[in-house]
Amino acid sequence: MQQHEIHDFLERYFEANDCEVLERRPASMKIKLSIEIDKLLMNRPFYWHYLEKTGGTPQPMTLSLATGQQAGDGTEEFIHFGSPRLHQIFASTQKLGSFIRMYEKVEHHNGSNIALHPWLCVNMKTSYMCDQKKDRITSHGIHLINGTILDQFHERLQQRPLSRSIPDYCYTLSPFIKPMSGLKRIESLIEEQISCDDHTWADDARRRWQEDQELLDRFYEDQAQKPECYEVEKEALRTQYEPRIEVTCINGGLFYLSDSFPST
Repeated sequence: MQQHEIHDFLERYFEANDCEVLERRPASMKIKLSIEIDKLLMNRPFYWHYLEKTGGTPQPMTLSLATGQQAGDGTEEFIHFGSPRLHQIFASTQKLGSFIRMYEKVEHHNGSNIALHPWLCVNMKTSYMCDQKKDRITSHGIHLINGTILDQFHERLQQRPLSRSIPDYCYTLSPFIKPMSGLKRIESLIEEQISCDDHTWADDARRRWQEDQELLDRFYEDQAQKPECYEVEKEALRTQYEPRIEVTCINGGLFYLSDSFPST
């Protein structure tokens, strides 16, 4: 996830959750949080509990965020992929609702109604884990009529003005493919991508695992009956080194767009 993608995601996240964008720059922003987002992000349970008891006026906090190293005056919180704040925001999307429905805002011309095509967008995280970890974020969209699947779909959506309500003089085309079937097709695509990956990282992890296991065995080699702590340490090595891949859905949405192939 590149810095400009993070910046666009943050703007959409805060605007979608009724936060006020006080300052907007190419690589930084200042956000007046809504009450709901303040409660989710700012870890002030005692403040909100006190307010509920006393009936005081809520004062949500303001966040100054930078998505570029040289942004602003240095007082902003720098947000990058892997930063605790960004992962906190990712996690909050699941609490706020991980699935949305939106419509492209299109201008009405020549008196005819405009058909909107159904697209399912799913943002996924693939985690490659051993004693090290690497995450890959992907965004795929599937056209729920003809089955076309496009990658980098989140970026494509950013080129379209979207609304939570269907525009006047527009109607939606009924999908031939059910959203759950579309999700399964995207999952199959991701599995195919994983199978084509270079998995030397897993071989390297197993080699490090074997080396540490041999050291552990030598440490206890004089003991015919291995103590309980040996089994505990052996299991800890397995937990640390065993290669595994996890695929999780970050969020998704049903998007009705004015044509069947979003512009690139």
